[in-house]
Amino acid sequence: MKRTDTSSRRRQTASEEEDEPFSLKREILSWVQIIVTAALIAFVLDTFIIANSRIPSGSMENTIMTGDRVIGSRLHYTFGKPQRGDVAIFVFGYSCRGCGVEYQETPEGVCPNCGRNDRRNKTVYYVKRVIGLPGDTVDIRDGHVYLNGSETPYDEPYLPEPMQSPDYHFEVPEGHYLMLGDNRNWSSDARFWRYTYISEDKMIAKVLFRYFPRIGTIK
Repeated sequence: MKRTDTSSRRRQTASEEEDEPFSLKREILSWVQIIVTAALIAFVLDTFIIANSRIPSGSMENTIMTGDRVIGSRLHYTFGKPQRGDVAIFVFGYSCRGCGVEYQETPEGVCPNCGRNDRRNKTVYYVKRVIGLPGDTVDIRDGHVYLNGSETPYDEPYLPEPMQSPDYHFEVPEGHYLMLGDNRNWSSDARFWRYTYISEDKMIAKVLFRYFPRIGTIK
């Protein structure tokens, strides 16, 4: 008898749900909840967990090709520090919404061409490889990188061809990093920047893999 009563109540409940009139207001609220939840999840992911970047130039070829889209982990630099050899996304500077100039971040915090405040401009992100760590000395001579006075060249198997570069001597300040492109002969990197080193607070994420146009890990 109890089983029959239970079954009857279930049928009655299902019937009531089926007979419940359509409510446009309830349907809209349901979609709004879904959209807001998805937006919040995307915001949290993009702000605290991952960084998504498109590579506009060939400065990192053949590790990352022009037009590749990559994903980086923000958590690597939230709970740890950049390591030598990391391929990293970092804040390079800004694209001025006032005069259209793209510029490296300045100590003054404004566009050097028109004086517009950095916060009002579009942030420009670069992707390069970490070569020099805080406190390092880095020498480039005879087409090779030498670290901290070593006479043995730093092993860089990712270079697509032998490096042709003038000689340089870098002394990386504390809290800063020396960033170079893998496509060394065609890369605008620390060797040519007005402000040579990237501060730790501008290091955004460690690049882990590409997802377009093909999937692959980045090393």
